[in-house]
Amino acid sequence: MPENTSTPDNSNARRVAVVVNPAKAVGDELRGALVRLCETQGWAEPLWLETTVEDPGEGQAREALETGVDVVIAAGGDGTVRCVAEVLAGTGVPLGLVPLGTGNLLARNLGIDLTDPVSAAYDVLNGTESTVDVVRATLDHSDDEKVFLVMAGLGYDAAIMADTVDVLKDRMGWLAYVEAGIRKLPGKPVKAKISIDGARPIGRRIRSVMIGNCGRIMGGVEIFPEAKFDDGVLDLLVMSPKGRLGWLGVVAGVFGKNKNETESVDYFQGKSAEITLDHEQEFQLDGDHLGTGKHLSVRVEPDALKIRMTAAAGA
Repeated sequence: MPENTSTPDNSNARRVAVVVNPAKAVGDELRGALVRLCETQGWAEPLWLETTVEDPGEGQAREALETGVDVVIAAGGDGTVRCVAEVLAGTGVPLGLVPLGTGNLLARNLGIDLTDPVSAAYDVLNGTESTVDVVRATLDHSDDEKVFLVMAGLGYDAAIMADTVDVLKDRMGWLAYVEAGIRKLPGKPVKAKISIDGARPIGRRIRSVMIGNCGRIMGGVEIFPEAKFDDGVLDLLVMSPKGRLGWLGVVAGVFGKNKNETESVDYFQGKSAEITLDHEQEFQLDGDHLGTGKHLSVRVEPDALKIRMTAAAGA
């Protein structure tokens, strides 16, 4: 990261709010580093807002907007990013990312530095703005519409998120999800009806449905190689393993060279989707387990969120 030891006049400087998950941050050390960074880069002292268990980011993001900051940095894991983005979407105030979590899925897809929080913050302060799509999701016809940026899941995928041991996440990182995935492999399929863009529903017996706004998950795995966060399109993956060797068909359909040439997986694309299940299944958004449900509707909102980052970081 380039250094600038001068101390500019910040009386009329732009200001950034940092919505930070204190469980992920390194205490006063990170805060002090970002205060010094803003000073050297000609920005005013940052507004520092810590999340809580009761409010994981939405309230802090609203406070930042009310203060009139120029950009809001989400410093934490995917949950913090999603909560802040849910408030910022449609406002025109850009989001910056300082990845501190295990998955850091949006940051991975954007090519943002995962190794150095101060460097990531530098890239926000000196970056330019671009737009990405957001996806709005409603579970069981609730009035509480949620936003996700990377991926949502029903069934097996979400069960992994619900059952991953936090201690293992701290020790093993993304490999902890592999351990949970192995434990959750046994299970029964559930009948599902899936409608894309309001078309006639198709029937499947599924173990999991994944909806992607980006393509890459943990470990650099590309679930949706053609997915782009600014294409105005949703990508769906339906996993329907059949018989004792059904999961081998899923693996071939997801990771093989000739994707979708197996009866165990289906890929779909559209601007909206509706999924109806016979029985409740686990549900997750960007790695956050949000309970269980039998009905999920999703719709893409193109270019709804501004992201501020240095162009080279996403190259």
